[in-house]
Amino acid sequence: MKFSQIPSHENVKRQLRDMVADGRIPHALLLHGPAGIGKFMLARTFSQFVHCQSPTPDGEPCGCCRSCVQHESFNHVDSIYVFPVVKTEKLKSPVSDDYMSEFKEFVGASPFMDFDRWTGYFEKKNAQPAIYVSESEALEQRLAVTTTLSRYKTVIIWLPEKMNEQTANKLLKLIEEPFADTIFILVSDNAASILPTIYSRCRPIEMKRLSDETVARYLTENLAIDPQDALSMAHIAAGDVNSALRAMDATSVSRMFFDLFVRLMRLAYQRDVKGLKEWSADVAALGREQAVKFYDYSQRLIRENFIYNFNIPDLLYLNRNEAQFSKNFARFITENNAERIIAEMNRAASDIAGNANGKIVNFDFAIKMIILIKNF
Repeated sequence: MKFSQIPSHENVKRQLRDMVADGRIPHALLLHGPAGIGKFMLARTFSQFVHCQSPTPDGEPCGCCRSCVQHESFNHVDSIYVFPVVKTEKLKSPVSDDYMSEFKEFVGASPFMDFDRWTGYFEKKNAQPAIYVSESEALEQRLAVTTTLSRYKTVIIWLPEKMNEQTANKLLKLIEEPFADTIFILVSDNAASILPTIYSRCRPIEMKRLSDETVARYLTENLAIDPQDALSMAHIAAGDVNSALRAMDATSVSRMFFDLFVRLMRLAYQRDVKGLKEWSADVAALGREQAVKFYDYSQRLIRENFIYNFNIPDLLYLNRNEAQFSKNFARFITENNAERIIAEMNRAASDIAGNANGKIVNFDFAIKMIILIKNF
């Protein structure tokens, strides 16, 4: 992989290139920031750049030399990966190498490192992957061996905050008294949870969340998503590519919620009490969790339709279907009723989450919508 293939973070890329060019690479780097922004991709590319035998004039790994080819397949002998794993009956003291084949598959399928997706690779369900003390002991043995192909060994530690205290203290000793040929690259979603003594011995580089436009462009270019739909997903994801991808997986659910929302508003406008009663039963049939999510979705649409009236397209994050509906519907959502509608939706969601009868709560809310939708 090359730096240019990673979305955004140009300032961080420049810092990493300059470290190599100046020959002043810290023995321990900490790339930290929100999840789903490409930190691990940057760590891998930096490691490849350090090992590359023929870097390009513009500061990129060549992608062709022996080292680059080995990096692409996770087979570079001087590149070590550490990541959270799970104990089993057979693996009482697991280390990352025990799960390397699964990890390679995971990184290929989820380059932005969706931790929830990683937990699905383990047979032991509901387990919480961690970095155990056995990892530190194995790492110490590997680092005692001199480099084979390169000047440096690189150790990429994904999610160091998943270490327990005993593991962290052993790693601290390796960082405090590093081997001269070793570079640690820590990749963290939550730097505040890292042992303070480890944090203080690293060169921290903070990475910011991706812009909505950057996430949308990634979805459009890599997954052929319609630009308007991609921007809507990106806005909801708040800079996290993994969240945007999960939103794509939930597209069918979102479409169902949209259809229910449209049906509600049309029935309320027509004062169709019988239709609203049937609607209430259909929402209740979704189940408690999905019904609450429907009301959350509906609150977002009410807010977006309120903003729609200001005629400022840059502030809107609607997909194509939502935007088409809002052309005619937005005029019914004004300062006179928007806040009250959202309050009623929030109350309905709270009541359902509190085990109230879903049919009764939904029908009560639907009847109120008859009045609220006319009060604009």
